[in-house]
Amino acid sequence: MVEQTFINTNTQQWLELKQFPGTQILPLAEPVAEGSIHRLRMLADTVIPSHYHPCDEYVYVLDGIIETGGRECKKGTFWFIPANTRNGPHKAITDVEIITIRLGAMGRFEQL
Repeated sequence: MVEQTFINTNTQQWLELKQFPGTQILPLAEPVAEGSIHRLRMLADTVIPSHYHPCDEYVYVLDGIIETGGRECKKGTFWFIPANTRNGPHKAITDVEIITIRLGAMGRFEQL
C-alpha cells in the first residue's frame, strides 16, 4: 500500500549551493526523473545567471522580492517557464525565498 509522505520543512537541513554563493536549497521531492520540487533562499543582491532547462519549470515567490527576466516579482507572484526558454537572470532585490517545480533535468547556466 502506498502512503503519503510528510516533510517538516522547519526541521530540515538547508544545503549551500556553492556554485551560487548566497543561495541555499531545501529539496522536497523528485516528481519525475531528474526533476525537483524545492525551496530556494537567496540573500539580497545574489544573482543566478541566465539558464535553460530542457523541461518546464514553475516558480512561486514565498517571501521577498526577486527580479527575473527584467520583471520585479514580489511575494505571491507565480511564473511559468516553458522548456528550452531562457530563464533569468534571477537577482534577489531583498532576501527572497521561492519554491520551484522543475519537471526534468537541470540544464545549463551562462557565465556571470
